[in-house]
Amino acid sequence: MPRGYFITFEGLDGAGKTTQLRRLAAWLTAGGHHVVTLRQPGSTALGDRLRAVLLDSRSESALGPISPLAEMALMFADRAQAIAEVIAPAIAAGSIVLCDRFTDSSEAYQGAGRQLGSQRILSLHAAVCNNLQPDLTLLLLPPLDASLARARRRNQRHARAHNPTAAEAPATDENRFERESDDFYARIHAAYLEIAAREPHRVLILAGEDSIDAVELRIRAVVADRLGNL
Repeated sequence: MPRGYFITFEGLDGAGKTTQLRRLAAWLTAGGHHVVTLRQPGSTALGDRLRAVLLDSRSESALGPISPLAEMALMFADRAQAIAEVIAPAIAAGSIVLCDRFTDSSEAYQGAGRQLGSQRILSLHAAVCNNLQPDLTLLLLPPLDASLARARRRNQRHARAHNPTAAEAPATDENRFERESDDFYARIHAAYLEIAAREPHRVLILAGEDSIDAVELRIRAVVADRLGNL
């Protein structure tokens, strides 16, 4: 059986990753491909528990400050489980795997944002993930200010939807990273550009503020070209 194909979506929250992943999955499925989708952190029983700790802004009030090294280790624990349980079996079965975030996110968020350094992230990826690399990474990078504004509005809407009255605690809250400073996100944005420059064959930058439909068509063209060359 031929090997499958592994595509990751990267970028800041609010960049449109999830929307484009869903659209690409629908298009590929309609074309007769078997598609497996997942997000990181999450998409396994262990990963969903880790996601609740890593992204919920209430985690630190309940658990105390999460150190950058602990955050990095938890992200890789989630990733290792996702590879073993979902990604590697799907690739081996010939499926197209679409993943919302992968190790590039750790290099950008923990390596640059938390200032742990890229080499530490890449070494851990080699050790924990057997250095599994995506075949293609779609890096959505609209202007930083616009991306952050969209992410913060989205999470505020999410919190209100799960917290209809001030007296009720929201059932879910994924605002922990959105509370970080603009400097934190500027470091992440710069790191993504550095990753793309380092690996131009793997990483395709989708910059600017094109419409959702325009970005979708560009992604389809690139994916069709890559799959046609297998």
